[in-house]
Amino acid sequence: MPLLALNAARKALHGQTSQLADIAMLGSQTWHPGSALVMDSIDTLIIGAGAIGLACAARLAKPGDSCLIVEAESLIGSHTSSRNSEVIHAGLYYAPGSLKAELCREGRERLYAWCRQHQVAHRQIGKLLVAVSAAERGKLDALAANAEICGVHDLEYIEQARLADLEPAVRGVAALLSPSTGIIDSHAYLQSLLAAAEKQGAQLVLQTRIEQLEPGPDGWIVTGRSAGEAFQLKAQRVINAGGLFAQQLAQRTIGLDAAQIPALHLCRGHYFGYSGRAPFQRLIYPLPEANTSGLGIHATLDLGGQVRFGPDTEYLDHIAYRVDEQLREPFAKAIRRYFPRLDSTRLVPGYSGIRPKLAGMGEPAADFLIQTASDHGLPGLVNLFGIESPGLTASLAIAERVAHNL
Repeated sequence: MPLLALNAARKALHGQTSQLADIAMLGSQTWHPGSALVMDSIDTLIIGAGAIGLACAARLAKPGDSCLIVEAESLIGSHTSSRNSEVIHAGLYYAPGSLKAELCREGRERLYAWCRQHQVAHRQIGKLLVAVSAAERGKLDALAANAEICGVHDLEYIEQARLADLEPAVRGVAALLSPSTGIIDSHAYLQSLLAAAEKQGAQLVLQTRIEQLEPGPDGWIVTGRSAGEAFQLKAQRVINAGGLFAQQLAQRTIGLDAAQIPALHLCRGHYFGYSGRAPFQRLIYPLPEANTSGLGIHATLDLGGQVRFGPDTEYLDHIAYRVDEQLREPFAKAIRRYFPRLDSTRLVPGYSGIRPKLAGMGEPAADFLIQTASDHGLPGLVNLFGIESPGLTASLAIAERVAHNL
């Protein structure tokens, strides 16, 4: 079922008249309309129903334990998880020894296995990282060496003649072929995670915002509002998988030192569709440009075979998803470096997503931050900060790391 249809049905099930009643069913205390909800302890509270939160729920939920997933929006995956390239990354770019490198590589294998087991649409389509000039060969070599150190051993160096055979529309003097890169239906993946969690007894409640976390003698006291009604509950353990809003929740966590909360840098990336027949059979990536916060405007394919280009990088001070048509020509200029026959009239404004970066403009890339009691001294609390790309690929591995830390 498409994501929008699934969540329309879910909204009907979790409407304003039943939200808190549904929450109260997890505890032993009855909720009465018009009064605040106070309930006995639940085992696990997961805040955020994106890929990371749902992966944690699928990993942690088990019969006999109460697991509640709360989501402030009316749809699962409303932000970063559904506004990306839908690429299963191989793990080529990240600093050796970093969480991004380790969890991307582990997560990639877990994700492919999950897709096979749960019939989530995906294709291991492969991608080409293209050096468009001889001056870029050194960068290509450096990237290949980095990938090897990170445990990615299946890259193939492609010279110009073979590149022309594989992708005639692409201009380049050499390329790296990454056969383990793929694409995924991210919406179907989110649905599969939720279904797996619910099968083990987890429950999702939408339109529910957590306003405060406070450590108590036997867990966490959680205060929030669900469909406009106030509630309070106790949770033995809390996972802050709030994505773009993780820092906001951390700032409302009593006892958490402000020095433990990293700065959030909102970085928007735009996507343009490309109407008509796809000119490529694989994903086409330029080499990452110096002093940028992304991988360059690359070409990806969706599972229907349509091409989209993006993302670029734009730092913001607020969340906004508008795609300006005036970006067409800057996009066209960047794309023509590796696809000279681009017809810019076929570029159609698509969508945008926002990365929850921990590094500002011009700063070195920051790693994922999985913050546990050994970091902040608050037992039972895990904060997940800066889960940008390759977060979707790494989601199952991140969930495994969270489970291990708990």
